Amino acid sequence: MKKYLLILLMTFGLKSYSQILKGIVVDVNGNTIENAYIFNTKSESHAHTNEIGNFSIEKSTIGDVLKVSALGYKKTTYTITDSDIIIALEDDSFKLDEVVIQPKVLAMNVISKIDLEVTPVNSSQEILRKVPGLFIGQHAGGGKAEQMFLRGFDIDHGTDIAISVDGMPVNMVSHAHGQGYSDLHFVIPETVDKIDFGKGAYYANKGDFATTGYVDFKTKDKLENSSIGVEVGQFNTFRTVGLFDLLGKQKKQSAYIATEYIITDGPFDSPQNFNRVNLLGKYSAILDDNSKISILASRFSSKWDASGQIPQRLVDQGIISRFGSVDDTEGGNTSRTNFNASIHKIIDENTFLKANAFYTNYEFELYSNFTFFLNDPVNGDQIKQKENRNIYGMNAELNKKVKTDKLDLGFQWGVGFRSDATTDSELSHTLNRRTVLEQIKLGDIDESNLFTYLNSEINIGKLIINPAVRIDYFKFNYQDKLTTDYKTQSENKVRVSPKLNFIYTQNNNLQYYLKSGVGFHSNDTRVVVANKGTDILPISVGADLGTIWKPFPNLIVNSALWYLYLQQEFVYVGDAGIVEPSGKTRRMGADLGLRYQLNQWLYFDFDGNYTYARSIDEPKGENYIPLAPDFTTTGGLSFHKWNGFSGGIRYRYLKNRPANEDNSIVAAGYFVCDMNVNYDYKKFTFGISIDNLFNTAWNETQFATESRLKNEPESVEEIHFTPGTPFFMKGRIIYKF
Repeated sequence: MKKYLLILLMTFGLKSYSQILKGIVVDVNGNTIENAYIFNTKSESHAHTNEIGNFSIEKSTIGDVLKVSALGYKKTTYTITDSDIIIALEDDSFKLDEVVIQPKVLAMNVISKIDLEVTPVNSSQEILRKVPGLFIGQHAGGGKAEQMFLRGFDIDHGTDIAISVDGMPVNMVSHAHGQGYSDLHFVIPETVDKIDFGKGAYYANKGDFATTGYVDFKTKDKLENSSIGVEVGQFNTFRTVGLFDLLGKQKKQSAYIATEYIITDGPFDSPQNFNRVNLLGKYSAILDDNSKISILASRFSSKWDASGQIPQRLVDQGIISRFGSVDDTEGGNTSRTNFNASIHKIIDENTFLKANAFYTNYEFELYSNFTFFLNDPVNGDQIKQKENRNIYGMNAELNKKVKTDKLDLGFQWGVGFRSDATTDSELSHTLNRRTVLEQIKLGDIDESNLFTYLNSEINIGKLIINPAVRIDYFKFNYQDKLTTDYKTQSENKVRVSPKLNFIYTQNNNLQYYLKSGVGFHSNDTRVVVANKGTDILPISVGADLGTIWKPFPNLIVNSALWYLYLQQEFVYVGDAGIVEPSGKTRRMGADLGLRYQLNQWLYFDFDGNYTYARSIDEPKGENYIPLAPDFTTTGGLSFHKWNGFSGGIRYRYLKNRPANEDNSIVAAGYFVCDMNVNYDYKKFTFGISIDNLFNTAWNETQFATESRLKNEPESVEEIHFTPGTPFFMKGRIIYKF
């Protein structure tokens, strides 16, 4: 009898020991925590929380003790008392020695978490600068989307980088100003919770525009507290921001409203008269099965005047200052309304679904004059670009883990669509913003993109093999309203994009990776129909070979060698309404990044990026890629929570680069330093920030442009530039409640 009882007890014990328990990790405010590490002290099994804070841990049962840790939180122990595990972690000072290099394809995202924690963003420009190696420039009064540079690309306003916010695409296809136009000014910086980025076209869930890489922003689900803040600075600058928690400290649901208002004249001789209003509301809830839903609504509008890009010859002759203008009737207005609903649904301990559906209404009107009196010596060359757009879309992804005796397998199957419909996409020759002299382009655009992808991760010990494939279908329709007869010009195209990545994680402190893949960016619909469906989805082919390494506890080093080829394409020039060929190009380079914690509150960071970029089919000496940076670096010292003080000093350096194909015109580089200091006293925060600390005379954007002034007999091709901000100080007060 004792023998049978012993067997029964052993069987019951083994059954209990083999249980898989599910749980969720949150902070004290109820926000879920990603990448928390859970360790069972009895069975020595372990797990990590996923992107919505959920985890499944094997060989665990009631009575076991779990050790839980996460970056930026105090370590804790949790005794399992029932199958409903909810673990809350308290905030702690940021410790780089607690960073664990995760065995996953996107392990580099730890860099953005470090940077956001140590140096929080406080402007829309700083949001994009959090991506290592990404440089931006503004050249139209503050309301136009920034020009971007990354890995030897002049990305224009977003042609070769995919940007999204909470799953909503930011890039605008077939935009009135430029393909992939990405205006992030609808994001309130204080609401940004996470920045996810990846370089290269190596990720199956990223499609159109993800040639140099992607950037995904996630807004907060819940506020730590409510706050109101005021900022006042030079050049008649004023900003107020409010964040209001609507439901208090409830554990499983939250709601808040955030609003922002900005006005400034800028440093220009002709005031910018810039103003921008943002409003965002978000509701989030954790359901009984630890699934998660959220609903977001936002509205943004802005209006501004601009001095545009000025010719170097006028400044050299002393006719105008660096902050002067030739045509100060430039400027524009834009607005964007968003609705987004998302769900993360847990199906079982190895399966979950995430999906979002979105709608955007977008309006845009921009006035520019790049060539002054080159084409029209009487009225000037001012142009108007205008559109009204509706975007509908959906993304869904099913995640599944399968474990065998020898392999751990992971699969992600995704489907989705995006539909853009524009009304009266316009390019016109105008005078003084009011008189339309000639309509150059006018039409309605309907563009649809349907996609699916399958991503797999094969875990073999320390090695992850990540093969994947993505399939995109595009449908392009254009109705030209300047023709006498109604006709829909239509084309369609399918693009297959394979990916293959290898991730080898030697231990918690060292990882090697080899990433490769095919990407693409779509061309403007007006190019597609004009070119009769050929060369409309130019591909990129690239690879990265790199490491993430912690040589000692307080230092993280990431490095990579990379290569990227871009196919021949035809480009719609939104400023002229014409189609131009753009030849094959290749780029190769090296990235190096350092994150070092000197002590409990002092941090150092450095990023350096070198690129060799050339056109393939052009003769040597005439094969430079205009405005392609070949060397950039950023870095700084930051201090965080030191006797109530936080802040730091940062620099960015961009080397001289060719402005035209034979390098006969050079865009001057720059070295600029910024600084900020904040002090927390009870419920108040007092701060001062300075842009361009040393008052460097630098050019934010530059172009080799042929122009003619009103009284000039001949045109001149030379650098035309928008000056960078001079010494600019502003102070802030924030009250938290």
